[in-house]
Amino acid sequence: MRSRPTPALGALGANYNEQLTWINHTDLQQLNARWIRGFIDMHQIDPGNVLEDRNIQALFKAIDAGYNTILSFKWNYSERNFPAIGTAAHSTELQCLDAVLRVVLNKVNILVIGNEPFIEVQAGHADERLNIFYETVAEAVIKFREGNANQGFTTPKLYMGAFNRLDLPIKRTPAIERMLRFIASRPELEGVDLHPHMPTLEGHKAMLDFVLSRIRPDQRFLATEFSLVWHWKKHLGDPVSGYFCSKYGFPAGTKVHQVISTAMRDPWPYTQWVDLLSHEPWYIHCRGFLVNAMAMYRATGRLEVATYGLCPMRLRKAPLPVDGNPWMLNSLYAPSTVQPRPDGSRHENFPWAEEFRMVQRG
Repeated sequence: MRSRPTPALGALGANYNEQLTWINHTDLQQLNARWIRGFIDMHQIDPGNVLEDRNIQALFKAIDAGYNTILSFKWNYSERNFPAIGTAAHSTELQCLDAVLRVVLNKVNILVIGNEPFIEVQAGHADERLNIFYETVAEAVIKFREGNANQGFTTPKLYMGAFNRLDLPIKRTPAIERMLRFIASRPELEGVDLHPHMPTLEGHKAMLDFVLSRIRPDQRFLATEFSLVWHWKKHLGDPVSGYFCSKYGFPAGTKVHQVISTAMRDPWPYTQWVDLLSHEPWYIHCRGFLVNAMAMYRATGRLEVATYGLCPMRLRKAPLPVDGNPWMLNSLYAPSTVQPRPDGSRHENFPWAEEFRMVQRG
């Protein structure tokens, strides 16, 4: 099946990260979502059996069902060195990339070269070694697409990234600047992918202003992950509201991360989860975030697609430490803190699922 033309700019879809096997078409229909994003770990792919990969199979089922798709390629170099050009290790990377491209290039609407390059790297290696590696794989993707244009392959849009925390001047390194210059220099690249996980909306704007000023005016951006997760994290050590403690029998002064851990160990009714969230000022005062962030992105006139996290950490039982990352507060469907409905389906998360639909209607 050929990839479909992408619809109007500014779409909002659902992000599954590396868990494409969790795609649930009923969930997507209830949210009115027509876009799906996920990534594959290129070091976990068997190049001789790409079609046997369960994430690829799940993605293709979604494509056959009519969904538009964004696929990101992740190269995890957090525990290994980047291979030098011309070495056997580098050739192995390109051979695997070639095998994956032969399977996915005529299917997906948008392909992203990279997942979070500046995080998925050894300490001290986010320098020209990173740039050289990603430039070579980008050139290989461009060359493959052009070389197979007359052999039944369609031409999905190509993006590169994703970038993190560029609201912070300290993160705007020479390697970041070089990658942005590379993206701007290549007419085959539609633009950049961003992961604006920020503590404030002002941070989202600062990152947008920085990045968009460094790429071509005709280029656009994706926001395949975005959230206020670092804002939530700052409050995990706060005491839970007196209202909640009194109503549900928790000792006064119980911390936010402690009650969430309790819920993961023994999930609550949905009403109790909403009671917790709706009585925490640091959470409920951010109501409207999804609507406001999308309005900001769309106002640039350069947003292609944004995707928001749909799948929480399922069946997690490990406690949430005070310095943990509370992704369960972001997701569109209630996480493992909440009992399923009698029919086994999951509750929507408060208030993000309804905001997601509001953006779709807007």
